[in-house]
Amino acid sequence: MSYEFTIIVPVYNEEDNLARVEEELLAYTKIASKPTKILFVNDGSKDKSQQLIEDICTRNDAFFYILFKENRGLSAAIKAGFDYADTPLVGYIDSDLQTAPSDFNLLLEHIKDYALVTGVRANRKDSFVKNMSSKIANGIRRAFTKDGMDDTGCPLKVIRTDYAKRIPMFKGLHRFLPAMILLQNGTIKQVPVQHFPRIAGQAKFGLWNRLLGPLMDCFAYLWMKKKYINYEVAKKK
Repeated sequence: MSYEFTIIVPVYNEEDNLARVEEELLAYTKIASKPTKILFVNDGSKDKSQQLIEDICTRNDAFFYILFKENRGLSAAIKAGFDYADTPLVGYIDSDLQTAPSDFNLLLEHIKDYALVTGVRANRKDSFVKNMSSKIANGIRRAFTKDGMDDTGCPLKVIRTDYAKRIPMFKGLHRFLPAMILLQNGTIKQVPVQHFPRIAGQAKFGLWNRLLGPLMDCFAYLWMKKKYINYEVAKKK
């Protein structure tokens, strides 16, 4: 199979969700608008996630995995997915499946004209505190980055792989992916997608991760923006 699109699925202690992840992503590969492979990145899970992932990959030819030696966080898992992707396009979705894999087709409709297309969670099915903290954090981030994005925390994105591989990731930078594409003079677009309540497992982010942490990351982004090296080769032999 000649794949064109890799979906990264970061996993950390999601044993209760993985059967549904397999079912829904396998169903998506059959309707995907581009030939699609799945790449699990196990971020050092301490439950039975790895055995379940290996079983899934044994059963399904289009499923692959990376296992971290230890827990390194979501940004590291996404970066590893970018590093190991060997298709022209790469995307990611959270293993809690609060977004629908089928909505990748909505994003893929636009990727030929943009370097990154991100989902915007319509009618979010989260708690009031989570929704408000995310809204505030997004407002702060927009003020710093001027990226114009309403919901960079949405775990449904498609990126041209050549752009993704050039992103200098640091912890927390997964919220700044659109802004990092803009630093490369790439274009970005947001598209409304479905959102669902978490059915199983535990959320990995608290108030610090959603609000105070991103505020500190904004200053890291500003430093990086000032120091960022960007060039285009005009000619070579």
